[in-house]
Amino acid sequence: MDYNALAELLFPDVDKTPDYYEKLYPERDLPEGAKVTRFAPSPTGFVHFGGLYPVLVSERLAHQSGGVLYLRIEDTDSKRAVEGAEYDLINVFNNFGINFDESVVKEGAYGPYRQSERREIYRTYAKDLVRQGKAYPCFCTEEEMKELRERQEAQKVTPGYYGEYVKCRNLSLEEVKERLDKGLPYVLRLRSEGDPERKIKFTDLIKGTIEVTENHIDHILLKSDGMPTYHLAHAVDDHLMRTTHVVRGEEWLSSLPYHIQLFNALGFKLPKYLHLSQLMKKEGDSKKKLSKRDKGAGMSDYISDGYPAESVVEYVMTLLNSNFEDWRRANPDADINDFPFSVKKISPSGSLFDLVKLGDVSKNTVSRMTAEQVYDRLTKWAKEFDSDFYQVLSRDEAYTKAILQIGRGGNKPRKDLETWKDAKGYMGFFYPEYFSYQDMIEGFDKFDIIACLDGFAAEYDENDPQDVWFEKVKAVGEKNGFCPNIKEYKANPDGWKGNVGDVSSFIRVAVTGKLNSPDLCAVMKILGKEETINRINKFKETL
Repeated sequence: MDYNALAELLFPDVDKTPDYYEKLYPERDLPEGAKVTRFAPSPTGFVHFGGLYPVLVSERLAHQSGGVLYLRIEDTDSKRAVEGAEYDLINVFNNFGINFDESVVKEGAYGPYRQSERREIYRTYAKDLVRQGKAYPCFCTEEEMKELRERQEAQKVTPGYYGEYVKCRNLSLEEVKERLDKGLPYVLRLRSEGDPERKIKFTDLIKGTIEVTENHIDHILLKSDGMPTYHLAHAVDDHLMRTTHVVRGEEWLSSLPYHIQLFNALGFKLPKYLHLSQLMKKEGDSKKKLSKRDKGAGMSDYISDGYPAESVVEYVMTLLNSNFEDWRRANPDADINDFPFSVKKISPSGSLFDLVKLGDVSKNTVSRMTAEQVYDRLTKWAKEFDSDFYQVLSRDEAYTKAILQIGRGGNKPRKDLETWKDAKGYMGFFYPEYFSYQDMIEGFDKFDIIACLDGFAAEYDENDPQDVWFEKVKAVGEKNGFCPNIKEYKANPDGWKGNVGDVSSFIRVAVTGKLNSPDLCAVMKILGKEETINRINKFKETL
């Protein structure tokens, strides 16, 4: 076979050589040790929570080393592509603080960043493989391939195009030309030299040293429409974009032997691989892979549900690095980017997705924010997802910030908010639009309740500090038969109508409409004396 003649026969329109692209995309000028990583999704319109896993690892590897993180859109399969999906994906990751140094909207020197726009590049390398005798055209029809699969299934052998099942591997130049002249469609296959009896060792930066069987199947490189398969495209792109580290799911381990063989055939240096274990979800007593139908699987849901971006990233980091939570406890106010992320701390066995833990992490994250930070993030969320609430929140910025300031700071900050969606239920009673009596007082004589409320209203001074305010509550309660001391009340409950906690509940429900609310003294100061007394009087009418 004259392979040069075959290459020209198959690719008469390809006039460039691999050397042209090697010069066009030279090694990156980066500091020593800098890593180049990528996220390379297919634009299907759905951003899975599991996608944040490899992206966050890739981002930390690149940016902690002074390297580059780029986004490459793998859209060679036009049947799966959704128009505009890549922009939605970029916006979602931007929301979570993942900024790509290069992408379809932030072009760099190694673009285009859509594979559909790099067709000429792939065909150049495919032609070179043919010229070297490492690839050949296959004219087998769909019917023939179906028959082949059925025969292999019946024989219970490994499915694929190899060995005795190959029909087109040794076609002569004349036979190829004859088929081309007839207009028969063909795919381009790799001429595998692998042996299924041979093993090769490979070191994964997460899994450690593993042993895999050589690939012996003549996989497809170019489809019949001339577009590359994922395998060829990703190998050429990872090389020309000078990717040093590839972070991907462990489901790609089965393709590893083929990828190793393909990089070798192309003459490329293999990047370092990090295969992440699948994110699991508990279901009853067993575990299963987190699927796109599971609650919490879609990244956009976290945005609409109002999870702070910082909370989600913190949660993922607790799953990725076993020492992150200890670091956070020791550095409660530190920027998460200061955490010394380490690949060595990634568990090779995977992690368990837990929305309850995410909620706990989120409460802690929000509790560390300033009132200004909470206001900015809350109003941004409300403006997009609850416009009426946004109008209320932004009507008086100082008033809203004063509300959000309650319980902030100190060693034990309040942890009321898990998501921004929780805010209306937490603080809505401060605004007339949302104030209502949600809870009622039960088990007490209404005249005792009224007597305590009237007594408190008569004594209330909005300038009183917390301790003076509480002393007045105790005094009013004691005057009406409610024990001012909890310990004393427990020792003799029959000697009192109730205790100071009950009196506080009367006032709390009257002023906030709820049995649970932030610090009542602080609440009343923000509402002001007039509104506080008005609410107390209004509540008496409901009894």
